[in-house]
Amino acid sequence: MPRPPDALRPAVCAVILAGGLSSRMAGPLKPLLPLAGATPLARLADTFRQAGVEHILVAGGHRGDEVAAEAARIGLRFVNNPYYQRGMFSTVTAALAAVAAQWPHCRRLLLTPADVPLFRPATVARLLNRAEAASAPPVLYPAFAGQRGHPPCLDAGLIPAILAYDGGGGLRAALAPYPFEELPVPDGLTLADMDTPEDYAALTVLANRLESPTPAEAEALLAIQAVPPQGLGHARGVAAVAVALARSLNAAGAALDLELIEAAALLHDVAKGRPRHEAEGGRLLESLGFSRAAAIVAAHRDIALPPQAPITEAEIVYLADKFVHGSRLVSVPERFGQKLALFAHDPEAVAAITRRRANALTVLARVEKALAHPLADVLAQTGLPWEDQS
Repeated sequence: MPRPPDALRPAVCAVILAGGLSSRMAGPLKPLLPLAGATPLARLADTFRQAGVEHILVAGGHRGDEVAAEAARIGLRFVNNPYYQRGMFSTVTAALAAVAAQWPHCRRLLLTPADVPLFRPATVARLLNRAEAASAPPVLYPAFAGQRGHPPCLDAGLIPAILAYDGGGGLRAALAPYPFEELPVPDGLTLADMDTPEDYAALTVLANRLESPTPAEAEALLAIQAVPPQGLGHARGVAAVAVALARSLNAAGAALDLELIEAAALLHDVAKGRPRHEAEGGRLLESLGFSRAAAIVAAHRDIALPPQAPITEAEIVYLADKFVHGSRLVSVPERFGQKLALFAHDPEAVAAITRRRANALTVLARVEKALAHPLADVLAQTGLPWEDQS
């Protein structure tokens, strides 16, 4: 979770490596490309600052004057590497020498190339929180779905050894002798770089979806939260129903976000077992930067849909949850009938369940009327068995 602006980390420094030739971009300089309203340098600076990191250095080389001007504009220190044509490791060593000279108090160091500009503040915060533990190794890598990404987090005590290294194999080889940990993160953007124009086009799209986790990021978070197999089965069942409903609605003219619906459905019970799990799940997702999914998860227990209100992603996830008991399909009336039978001894609970049932049936009627296909056919597309089937 990112720290508030007043919770700074004065012993942490960040380095943005921006000295490359950008040769595969056929002209444009990657650190200065427009990316959803900001340059990669500005985006990275904002990410580090949101995680409490004030001391940020840009290391440039190719077209260094232009990179230095952008660094100055956004309030970052700059060091020039005159030997940038020798490769990225020469820029790494120029940066580390500058860090050692300018910030001798630095205890932890984050490094990233400018062409990996979209990882989230919560990822940086997760790395630094782990680094504060006494058991933390000198090298931490964020890992998404088992793949190492950026930014690695290093003990600053390694700087002299890295500066003394001969450069063969680059920074990865320089760090190979030291203990490390791959810290799982639900952030696929730790792997998203822009080596080519096609990569840049893809990142431009991703930069406008930072508040929406992908289904793969949702699965990664479920793994980090150690959701048990029964919970995973339910989450995936709800996701299958939600996507099937949304596709049919879109076929009838709606414009629902299928990826957001799938991810939010996977995560709707991410805090199951805690009091008011829907609100707790929303808070968890908000802390990770997934605000669009957070709003859906926080609302999934009960939604009262006014007659003129549009059907949104939230109603789809909410309704899909009512169609799935465990990992099997159940009718909405039957699902609430189970609840009423369970709490028949509690008049207050019965009244609340009856109210929620009425809300669910209202949403169901609105959705069923708007589908492009019969509801039974839509549910059959999921491949899920019905609860009364053996």
